[in-house]
Amino acid sequence: MIESILVPVDESPQSAAAFEYALDEFPDAAITALHVIHLPEGYWAAFSDSDTGLPGYDNATTQARELLDGITETADERDREVDTTVETGDAGREIVDYAIENDIDQIVMGSHGRDRAGRLLFGSVAEKVVRNAPMTVVVVHETE
Repeated sequence: MIESILVPVDESPQSAAAFEYALDEFPDAAITALHVIHLPEGYWAAFSDSDTGLPGYDNATTQARELLDGITETADERDREVDTTVETGDAGREIVDYAIENDIDQIVMGSHGRDRAGRLLFGSVAEKVVRNAPMTVVVVHETE
């Protein structure tokens, strides 16, 4: 029995579809929505002594909270509760680490959150999660 679901969220339609899928298909499971703020590696990281000292971090945190507030409103409209959290780092790694550390039973995520060029440059977060997660991962593909 699936008791806990992790839904990584961003501002993409695929992410919204994954969240809706989790709400519909797992009515009795506890759902956590996770947003990962990507931290740059290399140049900027070398000049910062903490995550919060990076350029744009405050703006990214504000946007993450606004996104998660919207997720909470969607859950409220469906008479569901959702926990929300923000992590920083590499999205694929942070999603898997969070799921392991919090004994998540299943991850439900969108097929992709970037455009084609972004996926080619950065790789697919969903692919990284599917490859590395020790629990079941459901990948939802939003169709129009």
